[in-house]
Amino acid sequence: ESAMIDMPIVKLRSLDKITARTKVFEVNVGSTVKFGSLYIRVQACRKAPPIEQPESSAFLQVWQLDKQEEPVWVFSGWMFASSPGLSSMDHPIYDVWVLDCADKAKPAAAETVEEDVAVPEDVQPEAGTPE
Repeated sequence: ESAMIDMPIVKLRSLDKITARTKVFEVNVGSTVKFGSLYIRVQACRKAPPIEQPESSAFLQVWQLDKQEEPVWVFSGWMFASSPGLSSMDHPIYDVWVLDCADKAKPAAAETVEEDVAVPEDVQPEAGTPE
């Protein structure tokens, strides 16, 4: 098995189960974005080399704030583009999954999410990328 290549951008798809609206957006590794009530932090995005079986995986940390502004973890782990059901996020309203990893952003995305949102210091997820 060959090494995966680290990429700086992850392409995610999100679903609002109440409105049935989907959104595709890109997030820089190391950034936190807000989607609805969720905060999504991308810790890593890795892609198989071109000669290998196509696979992209991203390490995501997803949480929301409760009424007391305390973080409630929704998901933390690797998501795989080829097997979205393998490690899926379990949330009553939102679904998020990995589509791909990229080395540069696509120009002018149709829809954007709020990137690098201000997250209170005591809410910051664990630093570092799990192996």
